[in-house]
Parts: sequence; C-alpha cells; structure tokens
Amino acid sequence: MPGHRSRKRFGQHFLVDPGVVDAILRSIHATKDDVVVEIGPGRGAITTALAADAGHLHAIELDRDLVGRLKRQYRDNPTVSIHEADALSFDYSTLGHRLRIVGNLPYNISTPLLFHLLKFRDRIIDMHFMLQKEVVDRMAAGPGSKAYGRLGICLLYTSDAADE
Repeated sequence: MPGHRSRKRFGQHFLVDPGVVDAILRSIHATKDDVVVEIGPGRGAITTALAADAGHLHAIELDRDLVGRLKRQYRDNPTVSIHEADALSFDYSTLGHRLRIVGNLPYNISTPLLFHLLKFRDRIIDMHFMLQKEVVDRMAAGPGSKAYGRLGICLLYTSDAADE
C-alpha cells in the first residue's frame, strides 16, 4: 500500500525491509490450523503472507484510511477479517480460542496492549511482536535491575516460563 504516510499520532512505523519481513514470517510459521490476529497491519507487509498461510487472519487496524484499503484488498478472501478497532480495547474473546497474536507495535501502546492481552491469555497460544528495545529490556529484566518492574513481573507470572 504505497502512498500512505505514517501518522505520528498512531505511532506508525511501517515494515519495509523484505529480509526483516521474511524473518518475521519464518518465526511465526503460520499454518492452516492457525487463527492469527495481526495487530496494526498498516500497509500489509506481512498480511498477505499471513493470509495465505493461516487458516483465518483477523487484522485489527485503527487508521481508517488503511482499513479501507485493507477491506478492498481482501474483500474476496473469506479467510481474512478486517476489524476497524483500537487494539487496546478490542475484545479478543470474540475471535475464538487458540489465537496467535502478531504485530509491529508502536512504543506508546506496547505496555498497555500487553497488559490488555493478558486478560485473554486463556485464548492465546503465542504472541510474536516487534518491539522497541526499551520495552524488551523491561520485559526481560530480572530482580534488582534498573528496568525491573510491573511489566516483566506480570509477563513472567503469566507465561509458561513461570511453570519451569
């Protein structure tokens, strides 16, 4: 979707590097058994491949200009649903069980979105996000480190790593 300029108010940074896109898709490795939820598909850098690989793709986009383009692009594809919505308040329980969540998240919504998604953790089997280093540092921080805090504690407590 060339021509759409990123909007600062949405914190948009579009994926454009084919090598990065390929690496993301290989790490997700979606199959026809998967229900994938892409948060903020933007211009659709990984959307087309996800739509081809997944059993069903739900794309959640806030920018109405991008929503219109995505709806036109996928109108004839019954395995793709475009949702014009704010991912921070979206009810993910409406999409079923065993969800795989994917997204290139803006810094300003990363932490609140992760906390929102924890409400649906019984329906989510995995999450693949592109995040700013500062957010990842907070997620992975150990006790006593400067970045240690609520985000890392909650994510560890609710993750499979907490069972080990």
